Amino acid sequence: MTTRLLVRNIEDEIALALKQRGAANGRSAEAEHREILRAALQRPIRRTLVDVLTSMPNVGLDSDFDCRTA
Repeated sequence: MTTRLLVRNIEDEIALALKQRGAANGRSAEAEHREILRAALQRPIRRTLVDVLTSMPNVGLDSDFDCRTA
């Protein structure tokens, strides 16, 4: 399902910039507006703690980081 969105009282400079940005990206101003909203509001996929920990590179042994003096 899609919803219509009407934005009022946009400054002329902003509307022109939207049209120019859309043209530069091969899109209409309306399509560019949708893409800007999507990029700004779409939440990134959350990774689990296990995914984060297993993606960390192996950078050495624990003893390599032992800064205690004997």
